[in-house]
Amino acid sequence: MSTPSAKSMVRSPFVLIVGVVLTWFIAAFLVWPNLNVLIATFFPDGSFSGRAAEKLFSSQRAMKSLGNSFLLAVALSVTVNVVGIFIVLVTQYFRIRGSRILFLGYASTFIYGGIVLAAGYKFIYGDKGIVTSLLMKVFPTMDPAWFSGFFAVLVVMTFATTTNHMLFVANALKGVDYQTIEAAKNLGASDWTILRRVVLPMLKPTLFAVTILSFLTGLGALSAPQVLGGREFQTITPMILTFTNSPTSRDLAALLAVILGVATILMLAVMSRLEKGGTYFSVSKVSSALQKQQITNPVTNAAVHTIAYLLFAVYTLPVVLIVVYSFADGAAIQTGEISLGSLTLDNYARVLTQPSGLRPFIISVVYSALAAIIAVGGLLFVARLLQKYKNWVTTVFEYLLHIPWILPSALLALGLIISYDHPNPLVGGAVLTGTTVILLIAFVTVKIPFTLRMLKASFASVNSSMEEAAAIMGAKTLYVFRRILLPLVLPAAAAITALNFNSMLDDYDTAIFLAHPLVQPLGLVIKANTDGAEGVVGVANTFVYTVLLMVITGLTMYLVYGRTSRRRIRQKRPRRIPAAPVPGSSLAASSGNVSDDKEPAATVR
Repeated sequence: MSTPSAKSMVRSPFVLIVGVVLTWFIAAFLVWPNLNVLIATFFPDGSFSGRAAEKLFSSQRAMKSLGNSFLLAVALSVTVNVVGIFIVLVTQYFRIRGSRILFLGYASTFIYGGIVLAAGYKFIYGDKGIVTSLLMKVFPTMDPAWFSGFFAVLVVMTFATTTNHMLFVANALKGVDYQTIEAAKNLGASDWTILRRVVLPMLKPTLFAVTILSFLTGLGALSAPQVLGGREFQTITPMILTFTNSPTSRDLAALLAVILGVATILMLAVMSRLEKGGTYFSVSKVSSALQKQQITNPVTNAAVHTIAYLLFAVYTLPVVLIVVYSFADGAAIQTGEISLGSLTLDNYARVLTQPSGLRPFIISVVYSALAAIIAVGGLLFVARLLQKYKNWVTTVFEYLLHIPWILPSALLALGLIISYDHPNPLVGGAVLTGTTVILLIAFVTVKIPFTLRMLKASFASVNSSMEEAAAIMGAKTLYVFRRILLPLVLPAAAAITALNFNSMLDDYDTAIFLAHPLVQPLGLVIKANTDGAEGVVGVANTFVYTVLLMVITGLTMYLVYGRTSRRRIRQKRPRRIPAAPVPGSSLAASSGNVSDDKEPAATVR
């Protein structure tokens, strides 16, 4: 089947309408805001000016934050890989006692992260935290602010971002051919040599990818430095936020955002170049499934078990304490001493029944639901057209739609603020800055690349013969999409919607720039409570919010991943071939073979 040309796209009114709307959206919310940041930085009065650069280099505070961001990005790339590779190996590669329990502990970052995770660590290890209060009773002379600054930020972000290793590196490890490991053993290679020379080189492409993600996460970090960094350790994004709030310093904020964007693009280019420099594959013709390896050295085996369970405690302690303290009364939270008599449901009753407690939760749910539905609903049409019409026009559109993946969220948010703080013809002369709409636009925008990639993969898995048959019978493009394609990709679309909804519930990095002062989402309220805005009541509310978010996230992860995994396991089980049917019966008409049809692409991998 030949690929439709650009000329054939113009003949369909459906394609034209989608193309016009898509062109407007890309111009208004992806291209112009980021271009406007460059204009505001280097051409503030219509002519080139280096004033912003002069102000940046003369600001000791800004230059220090710049250095801190790169320090954190480099350090995080190392620590996340060390911890991430270790937890993947002890759960997937080595034969470790209780590996399933360890996996559940390490996977706790799947159900909470971002501002919620940073706030949880502060409530536990901060100067007034639960663990710190207990340690102060044993060591009265210790510094209560021991868990702050660069060390605290690095620790929290290290354990928060190993989720990528649990998802991608673990999946890549399962694809390693066991025959190569057996061959190395037969040649006398030790466990360490096999791991270093055989297993890890095959994981290099995935490790390159997660290293890029770790570096970019550290470079654009906001919530952890704000909550735990203190005055001694601030990074670029908090500085951008500070300068954005002052109209006289917005050019400085814009320049910092541009530097952040350039560093992101350069990092992607360098890592892509390094990844292309090697070849990583197994050479056996018939691969065999990976089997867990026994650590033969007893000392090494004991050390690995010890470290594995210590990390398990670090991962699970915040979750356990947050759940327990969500039921504690104010006195118990203040003193850190929990008893059965101090456990109560009053905190949940206050959050779920009182308007002041329930309002931020409802605001976040509404924002997240609207953004998830709009992103998936709009990109269903776009993904289909990009997957069907493969030409230079669709290629340009696809690259432009990936802008939110290339540029940091701070730059995107600042671009929206600068572009729409005055009447703009691109949005009908409306002013969006300071309204509730601009945050919704930002939420939709940042979810476009992920949603587009997943939906394109879903459409690519659909059998094209059904669409061809409908076209031969005279069905129109919209009818084919509505009656044939949409039902097939709907499970995948529902899963993507759930994941998008889940990821935006506790968003802080985007909301802090664009949220309306009177319509504060949950992330901002949690941050305010960590600063003591509402006292003990605010702390108790934050515990409850965190538990509710973990429940919602856990349920979403189960619906998206758990049920699909179970379905795959059932499909892989051998089926008993029935006895030969009686001639003339309904069973005689069937082939008797197990169906080999693929399930719809409902799994977001």
